[in-house]
Amino acid sequence: MDKLLIVWSSGEIEVAKKLVLLYGSVILPRGYWDEAHLMVWGPSAKLLAENTELQEMVAKVIDSGVKASVCVVCSEDYGVTEQLRAMGIEPVHTGELLTQALKSDWKVVTF
Repeated sequence: MDKLLIVWSSGEIEVAKKLVLLYGSVILPRGYWDEAHLMVWGPSAKLLAENTELQEMVAKVIDSGVKASVCVVCSEDYGVTEQLRAMGIEPVHTGELLTQALKSDWKVVTF
């Protein structure tokens, strides 16, 4: 199986809109990957919580079958854990998830 972990850490809106979420919304429907996971880490958690357009884009990504998680430490620091959880983004220890992906057969891309 082809599996992709997208690590989204950038707090820049254009990176989110024109790369991370645009690509993330089509990768499963178009068959680019068999499985995909969007990891929201750092400034991207705050950006997402503050921007309704990005929230709508993330909903489309999740609706396409991509799983999503957020760094629990970051989301707690920004005070956005429950807001992101309500969007279907699970708070996790991202360092553990990233390490597991790097040590297995997942491909990892970071933005």
